[in-house]
Amino acid sequence: MDSKPQGLTEQQQKWFASVRANLERETGKTLEQWVEIVRRECKETKPKARTDWLKATYGIGVNRAATIFSIAYPETGWEDSGALRAALWTDPTSTAILEAVEAAVAGFEGLVTGQRKGFTAWSKKSQFAALKPAKGGQAVLGLAVMPDASPRLLEPKNEGWSERLKAKLVLVSPADVDDAIKALLKAAWERS
Repeated sequence: MDSKPQGLTEQQQKWFASVRANLERETGKTLEQWVEIVRRECKETKPKARTDWLKATYGIGVNRAATIFSIAYPETGWEDSGALRAALWTDPTSTAILEAVEAAVAGFEGLVTGQRKGFTAWSKKSQFAALKPAKGGQAVLGLAVMPDASPRLLEPKNEGWSERLKAKLVLVSPADVDDAIKALLKAAWERS
């Protein structure tokens, strides 16, 4: 049984491996046993509902649940980054913003791009930036810098990406990825 998310840094891979390695010791059941339990008992079809069910029924937290569900339901996981990207980035304007950010970070040494269901992430040793589409063709950029690094930055609120991303800003067009944003991306990358 192996399902390894794509686009993870070495540090992130080690963390996921430790979650798997400690699952039996911490829960009393092997990964294989948990997979059988959720396949047999869980009637939920949506990822959050499945996670909520596992927590309510067995007290399993989000990270362990994600590990179990990545094996039990691999079609809903991170394995197909191209499909995740296509499903998330459907608006032409927000996709153009994504492409502008990708171009801005393309030359960063050690860059790891990770596609998630709700956002695209960039890491070196740890995540330094993430971008998710927003209404009206906009996109929200999260950065591993403090909000006071630029007057354009705001504090993030429940964005769903790494807690390392301490600032965010809304981008309304690819032109918003200007020299100032490129400098912020570079500063965030240098910290990661």
